[in-house]
Amino acid sequence: MRPLQPVSPGARIALGVSFFVLFFLVWAAFTLGGYVSKTFLADPITMVRSGWDLLANQGFGKDIGMTVWRVLGGFAIAAFLAVPLGVMMGAYKPVEAFFEPFVSFARYLPASAFIPLLILWAGIGEAQKLAVIFIGSFFQLVLMIAVSVGNTRRDLVEAAYTLGAGDRGIVTRVLLPSSAPEIAETLRMVLGWAWTYVIVAELIGASSGIGHMITDSQALLATDQIIFGIIVIGLIGLASDFAFKALNRKLFPWARL
Repeated sequence: MRPLQPVSPGARIALGVSFFVLFFLVWAAFTLGGYVSKTFLADPITMVRSGWDLLANQGFGKDIGMTVWRVLGGFAIAAFLAVPLGVMMGAYKPVEAFFEPFVSFARYLPASAFIPLLILWAGIGEAQKLAVIFIGSFFQLVLMIAVSVGNTRRDLVEAAYTLGAGDRGIVTRVLLPSSAPEIAETLRMVLGWAWTYVIVAELIGASSGIGHMITDSQALLATDQIIFGIIVIGLIGLASDFAFKALNRKLFPWARL
């Protein structure tokens, strides 16, 4: 191994899979070997059986669908508003000076702290859960996109002005194409954060969703179901992450994503 030396796609897949195999082997050794009580940590075999029962007999598939819909819905609303605002802040310094102090302040506020207020304002329905995801994603997206646009190489901007481009052309033909790969990467990362917010939203005042199932399982000390729910979240997030990466590579083949 050498610093920053890339590995082949096959080696990357093999190394990634090997970690998961090692993780499950250690987990199985501690639980099946009797080193950890199953009351506190279920073994992989029990977890898989309980997961199958959840999917086949208890309608867990519907819970998964509801959680995915909430994540995508809240994140889509946040991205729809955050991308143009972030581009404006990155391109125009007066806009940045106006919005940046509040955005920097708001992004440090934990989305979970708004849940009591959101329940008062929107009840315990879907609007409240979408709002939690929106609050947790929007401000992070705005600031990160503004930084990406603002870091556009100045020589590209000067060259465009020299060639006769106007202010609008600078934004649409220089700033956006230059920062688009980083914006796409920002969207990919913040989508992962949105999953943490939806589970927090579903832990309180929800009647469906993965978080709701985890809460019910906690009351029954069903660690097998809790672990299965957590793993399902990770698998869906991993699949969406790979899909986002593949789409970004297709859209921006010149960028090293």
